[in-house]
Amino acid sequence: MAATNTKTQPPSKDDEMWFGFPMHFYQGFWLENMISENVDTFQTHFQANDTDIILASLPKTGTTWLKSLLFTIFNRKFYSDVSKHPLLTTTPHELVLQLEFDVYKNSLGCNPPNHTEIPSPRLFATHIPYLPLPESIKTSKCKIVYVCRNPFDNFISFCNYWIQFNINEGIKLDIDLMEEYLDKYCKGIVPFGPYEDHLLGYWKESLKNPEKVLFLEYEGMKKEPKSHLKRLAEFVGCPFSEEEEEGNVIDEIIELCSLKNLKEVEVNKSGKFFGRVGNKALFGKGEVGGWNNYLTPSMAKQFDQMLQKLKEAGFSFTHYKT
Repeated sequence: MAATNTKTQPPSKDDEMWFGFPMHFYQGFWLENMISENVDTFQTHFQANDTDIILASLPKTGTTWLKSLLFTIFNRKFYSDVSKHPLLTTTPHELVLQLEFDVYKNSLGCNPPNHTEIPSPRLFATHIPYLPLPESIKTSKCKIVYVCRNPFDNFISFCNYWIQFNINEGIKLDIDLMEEYLDKYCKGIVPFGPYEDHLLGYWKESLKNPEKVLFLEYEGMKKEPKSHLKRLAEFVGCPFSEEEEEGNVIDEIIELCSLKNLKEVEVNKSGKFFGRVGNKALFGKGEVGGWNNYLTPSMAKQFDQMLQKLKEAGFSFTHYKT
C-alpha cells in the first residue's frame, strides 16, 4: 500500500529504491522514507486495548479482502440489510485504518493522535513485522490476525500495484523490469520485507501463542472461504450462531466481501482515499497462480532460496504448491 504522507526524506547513500521511492533498512525491515515519522510515532505512542483486533500483513497479500471481512463480521448485527452496508459506499481501507499510513499520517511525535474515543472493539491494520510492533500490542490481550500469500503471486501483485505510483507514466511490467525487481524482492529489499522474515515472525508467534495470533493463508481462504470465515469469527470473539448459519449469513458475507463484488462498488472504481492513485488500484485480480502468466521458469527458480529458508524454519504452504 502506498503512503499518504506527502512529506518525503531525500535519498541517502544507504537507500534502496522501490519503483522510484527511496527506502532505508530500519529495525530489521525495509521502510519507505516517506512514512518514517509515521512509524516512529506509531511505535512510540500507540496504546493497544485488550479488545483491539490488529490485521497484520505484507502489502498485496489479501489485506483489502480481510479488512472487509473483519469489519462485516463485527458489524453484521448493525447492518442486517445488505443494501445499506457501509462497504457499498466506503472503501474497506477507510473502515479499517492502516496504523502507519492513515492513523499516524502527518503526525508529529510531540502531538500524536488520540484514538481512545473509538468504541471497542477497535479494528486496525499494519504492515509492520512482528518484532518492531509497539510493546502494547505484544503485551496486551489484543488479538492479531495475520494473512500471508505465496511469494510468486505476491511479487507480481506488488509490482503491478507499485507501477501505478511510479512517476514515470506509461511504465509496464515487462521482462526487464520484472528481473530488476525480482532480484530485489528475493534479496528481501522490498517495503516491509524481507518476505520470509515477515511471514516467519508472525507464524512463529502464532505457534507460541495461538490465542493471540491467528495465522491465515490467502490461498486457503480462497479455497475454503466458509470454514475460514467461521474460524476467523470465533478467533475474534464473534462466532456465528446456529441460526445465522442456517440463515446463510456466512454465505451473504462471503458474497458481499468478494473481490468481484467490491470491484463493482462505485467508491472502489472512482474514489481516491489514498490520493494520487484511485481506489481501483487496490483491487487486483486476486488470482491464485496468476504468476504463471508473468514469470519464466528461470525467474521462478529465483524464489528457491527464500522457500528453502521457510522450509528450514519448519513452514510450508498448506494450500499452495508451486
